Amino acid sequence: MALTTVASAPVARPRVLMIGTALVTGAVVMLFAGMLAIYLASRGAAVAGGTPWLPTDITLPLTQPNVMFLTLVMGSITIQWAAYSIGNDDRKNAYVALGLTAVIGVAYVNMAAYLYTLTGLDVDANSMSTLIVTISGAHIAMVIGATIFAVLMVFRALGGQYTSRQHDGVSAAAFFWHATTFVFFFIWLIIYVTK
Repeated sequence: MALTTVASAPVARPRVLMIGTALVTGAVVMLFAGMLAIYLASRGAAVAGGTPWLPTDITLPLTQPNVMFLTLVMGSITIQWAAYSIGNDDRKNAYVALGLTAVIGVAYVNMAAYLYTLTGLDVDANSMSTLIVTISGAHIAMVIGATIFAVLMVFRALGGQYTSRQHDGVSAAAFFWHATTFVFFFIWLIIYVTK
């Protein structure tokens, strides 16, 4: 009896990175939802009690958060451009788009640092100031993580790991960046716009 080997089609790789990114993103979004709920409850209790919810020496300008929000939207556009480009085997545009996204992430962190110098927020001042610093600081960490994710995808794309058939890493980075922008929309609306 002769043994015959049958050539089988390669097993499709599960989208482990995309699923992991979705789970982490869900957890991060829930964290921000909880922090913003605590902020709204504390602000509502202070206003209902007739006390000012922020000390008078603290200002929350709107110009810098507007620029930060537009910067994140531009980052969403460039990272989606990267995902589209790598999905069409357009590697040069993918590299440019991922590089621009990383620069945009650094620009956001720079503007956030400048905003901290303008606001006069102090962690020890009062609980509302602490909440604002905690929420905005956690979002800065999220943007830094999204930027590092984009930079790692540049190196993996340069190494040839992503093609039109296999580009889940760039898509996962895009998903996380979009979630970062989505979270900042609510931070911008709740903290900076409705003051």
